[in-house]
Formats: sequence, structure tokens, C-alpha cells
Amino acid sequence: MEAWTNIVESYAPRSIEFIGTLLVQLLTFWLPSLYYLSLDALFPSFSQRHKIQPALKQPTGKDIRHCVAVVAKNQLLSTALHFLLITATTYAGLPSSYRIETTLPTLLEFTRDFIISLLLREALFYYSHRFLHRPYFYVRIHKQHHRFTAPIALAAQYAHPIEQIFANILPITLPPQILKSHIFTFWAFLGYELFGTATVHSGYDFLRGQARMHDLHHEKFNLNYGSMGVLDWVHGTDRLRKRE
Repeated sequence: MEAWTNIVESYAPRSIEFIGTLLVQLLTFWLPSLYYLSLDALFPSFSQRHKIQPALKQPTGKDIRHCVAVVAKNQLLSTALHFLLITATTYAGLPSSYRIETTLPTLLEFTRDFIISLLLREALFYYSHRFLHRPYFYVRIHKQHHRFTAPIALAAQYAHPIEQIFANILPITLPPQILKSHIFTFWAFLGYELFGTATVHSGYDFLRGQARMHDLHHEKFNLNYGSMGVLDWVHGTDRLRKRE
């Protein structure tokens, strides 16, 4: 608590927001993704036991290197957009997107904002993702993400720049902004979502139900559009159906 107070009193709010958000992305997406990628080399027998899809469907080394390059560009895009947003609001005299205070949020406030953000993110992601599966947008935008029919962790952000903005960034960043959440709540929510999407895309069964659910989406394309499964159940997209 004292350490956080010292940080807030020593640095500009927008510097805290920018640097902290970047660190959360590196720690909860890049590090876990690279760890999952290393399992084949470090623990081959353990890796094979937990792989969801067979070896013949796994991406090649060339595919993985290409994925790393594309995801690095998307990381730069996300970081640049965040920097531009902070710069624009500073010059416009507008407050930070999140509350940055010397005190941390109460447990009640943190839990409330976290749960509401989860539900809003599910809705934003489900409908944007399903929209991108419309033939016109699928061919031009979303097909890139489905290059990996047997996904790897980094493939969570292997996407066209438009998809990166509207299906990957905004569904996670908008809910805490709408709620005017404490920056600590946003970072916890961001870290939770990034670690979750890396694990779900990892190709391993570590989250079992969710991992298999999304793995099946990459294999079959026309089911399991959401991340929690609630809206898939509501709309009947939790079951394999004939292609339209």
C-alpha cells in the first residue's frame, strides 16, 4: 500500500498508466506465451501429453516465426494507440481513462468492477467476433487469425490490425473505462484476460473446457465465438452446425 502511494505521488498519472499497462502486457501475455512455446523443447513428453491436437496439425517453425513477427507488430500498434490516447487527452485537458489514486480500490469495488467488466467483455467480444465471421469480413480480415487451425498461445493476437483494435483491444479496455475503474482494477482485469487468452490459444488442455472449446473453434470455425460460453449457449453457437 505504501509502495503504491509513493508511486502515485512520485510520477505523473499518465506515465503510471502507460508504463504499468505495458508491463502487464509483457508479464501476462508475452512471458506465458513464450513459456508455452518452449514446452516442446524443455519438456517434450509433458508437452505431448497435454497437446489437444495431433502433431501433424501443429504449426511449423516458419509459421511460428511469422506469428511472432505479426504479434509484435500488433503489440506496437496497441502501445502506439495507447500513447496517442494519453497524449490527446492530456492536450485536451481531459482526465485519465482510469482512476489513479493514492489509495487502492476496496474489495467490494474491485469485485464489482471486475465482474461487470467480465460480462461486458464477453458481450463485446462475442458479437464483434461473430460479426467478423460474416463471409465478407472473414475473407478480408478474420481469416488471418484462423491460419492456425491448431493454435499456439501467441496466435491469440495473430490478427489483422482492424481485428486487433475492435475484437482484441476494445472489448478489454472499454469496460473498465466505462466504469471509470481504478487503474489497479484495470490492470488486474487486463492481466486476467491476457493470461487467459494466451492459455486458451496455447493448444494445451490446461484450462480444459475453455481450451478445448476454443481449439474446436479454430478447427471447425462456426461455433464457440465467445470466451465464457454464456452467449454461445444463449445463441445456440455452442454446438457444431452445418456451414451456412
